[in-house]
Amino acid sequence: MSKIGSWAFIAGLIIAVIVGLAKADQLGGLVALVLVLIGIVVGFLNVTEKEATPFLIAAIALLATGSASSMSVITLLDLGARLTAALDAIAVFVAPAAIIVAVKQIYGLAKN
Repeated sequence: MSKIGSWAFIAGLIIAVIVGLAKADQLGGLVALVLVLIGIVVGFLNVTEKEATPFLIAAIALLATGSASSMSVITLLDLGARLTAALDAIAVFVAPAAIIVAVKQIYGLAKN
């Protein structure tokens, strides 16, 4: 099962970067759905309890960077727009995984 989680993470990241670099300003519904579903798989299968805190910190940093980059001057450049679109697509992929991992952590804390 861990192989599925690893491959799902790699596939999600590749899809998100390709979609972003193709300068898809708004993700299509099907692409966004695929990224969300892959993110859910990653959240359940790929992030162990030991990796949960570093993963959540990285997810927060990524989501904050994505938000900040969309308001920056670099978006005026074509490359900036492509990078912003790639970060947005990665955020669509990572956010569901982060939610799953965070809920699992909260459940573990509440259970003890």
